[in-house]
Amino acid sequence: MGRQDGSTRQVSAASVDSSTATILHVDLDAFFASVELLDRPELADKPVVVAHDSARSVVTAANYPARRFGVRSAIPLARALQLCPSAVVLEPHFEKYRHYSRQVMAIFDDMTPIVERLGIDEAFLDVAGARGVIGSPAEVAALIRQRVRDETGLACSVGAAATKFVAKLASGLAKPDGLLVIPRAETLGFLHPLPVSALWGVGAVTEKSLLGRGLHTIGDIAETPVAVLRRIVGEAGAAKLHALANGIDPRRVTPDTVDKSVGHEVTFEVDVSEPGVLRRELLRQADQVARRLRASGVEGRTVVLKLRYSDFTTITRSRTLAEPTDVGRRIAEEVRSLYDALGAHPPVRLIGVRMEQLAVSGGAPQGLWDDDEDWRDAERAIDGVGERFGRDAVRPASLLRPAREVGPSKRRPHLPDAGSVDI
Repeated sequence: MGRQDGSTRQVSAASVDSSTATILHVDLDAFFASVELLDRPELADKPVVVAHDSARSVVTAANYPARRFGVRSAIPLARALQLCPSAVVLEPHFEKYRHYSRQVMAIFDDMTPIVERLGIDEAFLDVAGARGVIGSPAEVAALIRQRVRDETGLACSVGAAATKFVAKLASGLAKPDGLLVIPRAETLGFLHPLPVSALWGVGAVTEKSLLGRGLHTIGDIAETPVAVLRRIVGEAGAAKLHALANGIDPRRVTPDTVDKSVGHEVTFEVDVSEPGVLRRELLRQADQVARRLRASGVEGRTVVLKLRYSDFTTITRSRTLAEPTDVGRRIAEEVRSLYDALGAHPPVRLIGVRMEQLAVSGGAPQGLWDDDEDWRDAERAIDGVGERFGRDAVRPASLLRPAREVGPSKRRPHLPDAGSVDI
């Protein structure tokens, strides 16, 4: 696929027949960086990197001018500044990203009730039913792009196709700020010249195996018997890759899906070994995770603790609760218990809290009594105070002590799995 810097951009002509391309994939362009630039328009044409300014920070996002120097999300900030010494570094503001995400998703909901959110900055839309109200899929896509720009100041790219897989590929090639329509009849002509790495499920290891067998393009995969592919990628992988390579993707756009997980994590400026500091950080993160669960109207059943040490060894520990919860106190107690059970361990570079097995709040049957009822009521009252006076207006007393010299260099919310790449 392209370099994700706009150099391989493809867009459709206005005359394209989009009648069979009823699935849209809409993706906000360089979302985090673009939101930051709304307040700094004078930097729009300059290379900009979003990251905490710290020795251990990694790049959260980069705008397209920065990407042309090879800067990518998730690389160390120090490396990004080596590649692009003129880059301007801006601090991330995740509250802003959530605010603009809600605005954009509301626009999608105006177009069709069939919206599948993939994360904070992208979604699939089935617009087959919008033809009689708004127009063709291409017209719906054009209206979405115009409304997003007019109402938020942001740009988005749209891929339109007969299947979800092809629509997502098309939106990536349309970046930045473009629309690429792939009519059903042109699906194979679009797919087959693309490299095997463009197929969902083909990572570095699988790509190497396929290239080693002389399979370089999606067309090569399509022409290879499934029996041969099985020997390369296994039973399940062979069937999936062969189907996608032949334009077969029966998955429908599924609205109202729940995020797979919600979490927060911190990378410390200096490795931390003091248990009191780590336990307070777990309380802070549990409180943030619970707030996000309540704001999204979901509860989680599995509590996950994540630790990374100075040698980059990473461990996770989890516990599944008898009943799902969105109560910060319960999450904190469980994750602290997981931490205490580890006993002695090396100094910690990164620590994180995550809730998994999410479901809509109130969907699970309740027990005869609710041990968390008082805390749940208190935390929801605090939510109301936070909406009026700021989310940190009320905090646990143990989090009010003066900040230590050893502080976090990066406080990053764990975004929905399917939307974690900011492209």
